Amino acid sequence: MIRTIIPWALLLTAGAFALQWLEYQYVVRAFSREIYVAVIGAAFAVGGVWVGWKLASRHAPEAFSRNTAALKSLGLTGQEVRVLERLAEGQSTKEIAKTLGLSPNTVKTHLANLFGKLDVQRRTQAIHKARDLQLIP
Repeated sequence: MIRTIIPWALLLTAGAFALQWLEYQYVVRAFSREIYVAVIGAAFAVGGVWVGWKLASRHAPEAFSRNTAALKSLGLTGQEVRVLERLAEGQSTKEIAKTLGLSPNTVKTHLANLFGKLDVQRRTQAIHKARDLQLIP
């Protein structure tokens, strides 16, 4: 957190000093008014472009690697993992059944097994715990 605060504090301090210096130069009439307007406008334009570039830049997500040790320790089957992945995508029981070519009752059985193995009661809890254990992306 300090790595974020200190650079911004220094940048804001430098900006405040620059504005004070420009105000002093304006008071003593060292330059014409248009020069001050141009300098302040250029500073804000450069700052705006830089902040926009920083906010818009995205880091490439690292490749997902499934935690196979957790899969083995929980005893999840391949079909249960596929059901869990569809569950994380927000699919309903019927949609999961249609996607995987299973009956809805089979999907419900897989979900019940998943809930028991993950020790959860709800779908959202299952997704959250599976992501914490790195079972799904």
